[in-house]
Amino acid sequence: MNANLATLHTSTPSDLTLIDNTLVDPARTPALRRTVPLPTPAQLRERLPCHPALAHQINQQREAIRAVLNGIDDRLLVIVGPCSLHDPDSAVEYAQRLAELAHRVGDHLLLVMRTYVEKPRTTIGWKGLMYDPHLDNSSDMAEGLALSRRLMLSIAELGLPVATELLQPMAAGYLDDLLGWAAIGARTSESQVHREMVSGLALPVGFKNGTDGSLGIACDAMRSAAHPHQHFGMDNHGQPALIHTQGNADTHLVLRGGHGGPNYQPSAVAAARQTLEKQGLAPRIIVDCSHANSNKNPMLQPAVLQSVIDQRKAGDRSLRGVMLESHLFDGNQPMGADLKYGVSVTDACIGWAGTESALLDAAEAAQI
Repeated sequence: MNANLATLHTSTPSDLTLIDNTLVDPARTPALRRTVPLPTPAQLRERLPCHPALAHQINQQREAIRAVLNGIDDRLLVIVGPCSLHDPDSAVEYAQRLAELAHRVGDHLLLVMRTYVEKPRTTIGWKGLMYDPHLDNSSDMAEGLALSRRLMLSIAELGLPVATELLQPMAAGYLDDLLGWAAIGARTSESQVHREMVSGLALPVGFKNGTDGSLGIACDAMRSAAHPHQHFGMDNHGQPALIHTQGNADTHLVLRGGHGGPNYQPSAVAAARQTLEKQGLAPRIIVDCSHANSNKNPMLQPAVLQSVIDQRKAGDRSLRGVMLESHLFDGNQPMGADLKYGVSVTDACIGWAGTESALLDAAEAAQI
């Protein structure tokens, strides 16, 4: 090896300090980053275990969701719940109400609770319960991971399948054993790292279309995630590892609209179905009733849901499910000291009264 290359990264000027591979003058320049140790996935799972009976329930729920996605079960999959969870008490109350409703509509709808603990940000903002559980920028992620897992365990123990968006791949190992369904968002469907992660998950995963409304990124993601991969990652003991995955056969498309407007209408769904079929992908489609499909007006979500029901009744069986952003009360609120109970702190949601009414109507319409 060239002697100059050999010494390039080993000699440190006496007046500088090497911090996280960054040369820093302590008198003038703060460190660019600092690290805070976290428990490993194995440690957190041991501390907050998923007991065998609950693990069996979750596996059965995954099979039920697969059956709906594959058209074996004719019910409509409904992924419903808060845009993001910020208050455990209101989340559990919502889950209790949803579990009761699930029994009433279970012949026609398969309800899955949206349990989002990570929030994607276009620029900056609150990143979710996992990152900032105290809602004060203290970034107590160790508590956030534990609180997220405790909350998902509590919801699963009510009998509900749990769903979330997997945003940070390194965090997936802390929670993925509790999930019945997961989403990859519009901003991350193009990520090779997320596609590799999904290829090793033993649960159904939906890829959202791009924020511009295009389908190509999501279709590429589905094809990639269906294949085996060998990729860099972290094992459950927090060690760097080469991960070998077998491929995930249960990926599907989530239509969430785009900059050009909604894409849940019959013509848009037909175009999506044709795109999937041309690429050799199963025509399994979920419609996100929120985001651009409701023009970011949560009160329009029931109308999108009704359109999906009408299209299914007209014979379009590629539509296998919907997503709804719903909380105990309508709307949303800014972060602050005096937060209203049961109101979203991220995207605006439809309240429980409207949610219950919409789902009861959907179940009744499915009988006709």
